[in-house]
Amino acid sequence: MDKNDEIFKGTSFADLMSDVYHNSKKKDRQMNQLIASLQPLIKNASDATVVMPLIKDILDVSIKNDDHLVKLTAIVQRYISTTQTISGADSLLSDTEKQQLLQIAQNTFSEELDTEIDKMTQEEEIIKQKIEDVKNKINKDINNVP
Repeated sequence: MDKNDEIFKGTSFADLMSDVYHNSKKKDRQMNQLIASLQPLIKNASDATVVMPLIKDILDVSIKNDDHLVKLTAIVQRYISTTQTISGADSLLSDTEKQQLLQIAQNTFSEELDTEIDKMTQEEEIIKQKIEDVKNKINKDINNVP
């Protein structure tokens, strides 16, 4: 198996590696933009105590998402290495057995990826709600200042 062979529908190992790199860069830009957008809302220490845990939660989710992608990449890398070993001249498996193993791996891989995507989506919704709550609290505090 080559790095450009399709791992699952429309995605190769090279595509996965590219996604890891670009997602990391994109998250870095998004984090900087988020912090810059929240910075003007912080007027006093109490505002900071509300905003900082939110930023920490966002950073934690971002790190978890990156960690999932790195783990996924490691799994695929081992898979490619294994298939290259299996497909060698001294192959222990028949072509049918190889196809069965590849199908099982692909199904398992797709299920795990779907599960991780669902988890990330749920975490994203929670963070969005927390951001909205913080913005509302800060705006409420600003409007209540005499």
